[in-house]
Amino acid sequence: MPSTSSPSMVPNPSTDPLASSFATTYAGVMAFIAVVAEGSFARAAERLGIGRSAVSRSVQRLEDQLDVRLFVRTTRSTTLTREGDLFYASCHAGVNRIMQAVDEMRDLREGPPRGHLRISASVGFGRRVVAPLLNAFQETYPDVTIELLLGERPADFIADRIDVAFRHGRMEDAQIIAKRIVAMQMTVCASREYARAHGLPATVDELDRHPCVNLRVPSGRIVDWEFQVGGQTRRFLPTARLTYNDADLVLQAVLDGQGLAQMPDFMACDALRDGQLVACLDEHAPGDQGHYICFLSRQHLPARMRAFIDFMTARIRERDLRCPATIPAGHS
Repeated sequence: MPSTSSPSMVPNPSTDPLASSFATTYAGVMAFIAVVAEGSFARAAERLGIGRSAVSRSVQRLEDQLDVRLFVRTTRSTTLTREGDLFYASCHAGVNRIMQAVDEMRDLREGPPRGHLRISASVGFGRRVVAPLLNAFQETYPDVTIELLLGERPADFIADRIDVAFRHGRMEDAQIIAKRIVAMQMTVCASREYARAHGLPATVDELDRHPCVNLRVPSGRIVDWEFQVGGQTRRFLPTARLTYNDADLVLQAVLDGQGLAQMPDFMACDALRDGQLVACLDEHAPGDQGHYICFLSRQHLPARMRAFIDFMTARIRERDLRCPATIPAGHS
């Protein structure tokens, strides 16, 4: 009785051009090139790390596919036919280019760091933290070129062809690898002159008595101020005297005495250290935020990416991004 089973889904080399022209040809060409280079099937097998019979079968299948004889084989020698000479001349350069490409990819992963890196960061963090470290990185790795792209909208790794991105806050994108570099501190700040004239809030509720400066992000949302009160997270959106879509303008408005703003550590620390700004509500600073260096996968990282990630992580951790403790209003 005839079988009623469905036909096999495995491609038949005689009817599948791809299986015939690629799988057979690739193995056969590699075996063929090895035999020519080594002068015998036995030495070609040693070079390829396979059995002599496997080399012979691969070359035989290639000859059958080409419908020509490539070698004249005797018990004492293996020499190319005229057709073999022509085929070797045609394919040798291509195989060399393939092997060179393989070696280059291996060198990019395992050799000295070299090549191009496309880096993304927010404007403030990029200017204040990342850019000042690039010269030292390139002095250490002179064969790596850097392109630093600054913007407030998180970069698209695929569309923007980003290799490494710096992000901060809370990481909620499960599709990327986010390596935490350091914790991020959020600080409510005012200018020293403002604090002397108006005082500073002692509680979160007292923020309503002060003019504030808000930040609008590229999505159009105004960023909430966040605090820890009684062990709970409390989000607060103050009535703003000024709102900007640029973090540097928020900082400048606070320095000019226009009101209070909650800012990340890297924006405020220098001005806090030199006394231009004073901080308040540090005991209610939100936790569980950080500065992250992000990339798409841990697998097959080129040497230049591994070097950049390790270098920047170490150097940023060496830099003290933590803001000084609150300076009481009226302190001179």
